[in-house]
This record gives sequence, C-alpha cells and structure tokens, in this order.
Amino acid sequence: MAERIEVLKTFKIYINGKFPRTESGRYYIPTNTKGETLGNICLSSRKDVRNAVVAARKAQEAWAGKSAYNNSQILYRIAENLESRKAEFVELVAKEEAISETKSKGIVESSIDRLIYFAGWSDKFQQLFSSVNPVASSHFNFSMAEATGVITSICGEDVRFKGLVSAIAATICGGNTLVILANESAPLSAISFAEVLQHSDVPGGVVNILTGKSEELESHMASHMDVNGLLLLGYSTTNAILLEELATENLKRVRYWSAAKVNSNEVENPYSIQDFLETKTTWHPVEQIGGATAGY
Repeated sequence: MAERIEVLKTFKIYINGKFPRTESGRYYIPTNTKGETLGNICLSSRKDVRNAVVAARKAQEAWAGKSAYNNSQILYRIAENLESRKAEFVELVAKEEAISETKSKGIVESSIDRLIYFAGWSDKFQQLFSSVNPVASSHFNFSMAEATGVITSICGEDVRFKGLVSAIAATICGGNTLVILANESAPLSAISFAEVLQHSDVPGGVVNILTGKSEELESHMASHMDVNGLLLLGYSTTNAILLEELATENLKRVRYWSAAKVNSNEVENPYSIQDFLETKTTWHPVEQIGGATAGY
C-alpha cells in the first residue's frame, strides 16, 4: 500500500466572513526564531486592504446598531469557542512563538479571559462615558458614546496572538468594525482565530484579518480615505509618527498601544474601548407647565 500523503492546510485571509485567497496570488513562508517553517501564508496586497475596508464599512452601521446585550453575547461566544479549541491554539502559539506549551497555555487562557472581560463591558461603558449636562437654557443636554466607525490596525513587533485578540475585543465592543494585519511572523494563530470568529455569530465584515508584510500595507491602511481610525500595536515612535502623518489626510483618530500594554493586564480597562468612541451631544427642548419641567 502506498504511503499516505499528508494534506497540508492552506492558510488564507479572512474578509467579509469568508476565506478568499489573496488577490495578488502571492505567498510567503515565515519561520519562527528556531528556524522552523510555519507554512505557506497569503501575502496580502493593497487590493485586499480595499476589499476588507469595503466589507467593514458595509457591516459597520448594522453592527453599531446591535443591542449591548447582543454584542456581549457574541463576544462571550467567541471566548467559548476559543476555549473549546484551546489545545489547538496552545500548539499553534507555541510553534509560531517558539515557546513552551506551558507558556503558550497561559497566553491562550489570558486571551480567552480578555474576551470575557470586554464582553462584560459591552452593556456598561455607556453609563461610564455618557452624561446629562447642565445647561443655562430650557433644554435637556445629553452626551452619549458612539462608535468611531471603521478601524484599521497593524500588529507590529512583539504583538502576536494576545495583542490581536485584545485589539479585536476592545474595538468591536464599542460598535466599530475592524481590518487588522497580523504580525508577519505569527500568522497561524491569527487566521485560525478567524475560524473561531466565523463560528461565533460575528457578522461578516465586522472583523477582517489579513496576513503579509507591514511595510507593504501600513501606508495604505493609514491613508485610506474610508477609514476612521488607526490602531498601531507595538510600533516604534518614529514609525508611528510617519503613519500618523498619513492618517491626517482625513483626520483619522490614531491610537498607539505598546507591546507591553497589550501583553499585560494594562489593556483591560474601559478606556481601551473609549479609544475608538466618539461623543455625540444632543439637545432636547423642555417646556414649563404649571411650574414643572417637561420634555416634548
């Protein structure tokens, strides 16, 4: 009997809830610090970025319109599904980061806990960041938090699986949609996490995950005119400033999270959600009726 040929997995990108091959047809072969090959990985192009942003824009309004309770359920469902595949992700993270499975287990478990943390904030951050404002006229004045819109994010040096999960959880918790470029040397866990998202009731386009080289795509992700915010993960100050300059073309909101922040518990606070929230203020006239104040 002939020796069986192993079926190797093809790692694709994740756009609009589907797994297309990169538009360019290119691929690269990353290795870990031990020199071990991680597989054939899609080398995303500028066209892939555009496709992902189109999908994110199309999904954003409906996603932001979901109830806080539903948003929380979906984030918790992601955590549940990641927990059920924990052994697989422990192996993947250990391989791509060239670390022990004991250390990898800690990374995966803390990533699961982080999803649950942000799921808990889904129906609470409005109370923290909204207010009733005193005004010197016959009006009620309310300030409320709303999603910024479409966010692009780039995983820089030393930001791998845990950082990617952190960025996804915090941005979509606030009603944003996301296009994120995985760390060039850690693509396996990123695209495998896309499979978790696909089976967790996350609508297509809410999260889009690309793989490839940041030097090819970062300028396009920063300058895209239909993107409202840019989240840089683990970037040096010099590179971050260059991308901020590109982002000013349409006044994008730019935030920088250090590798130390996303790899520790520092990112676990509601202000990580606030980084991509806008404050909307509304005025409501009131009328004096028999000495009492009433809205109409």
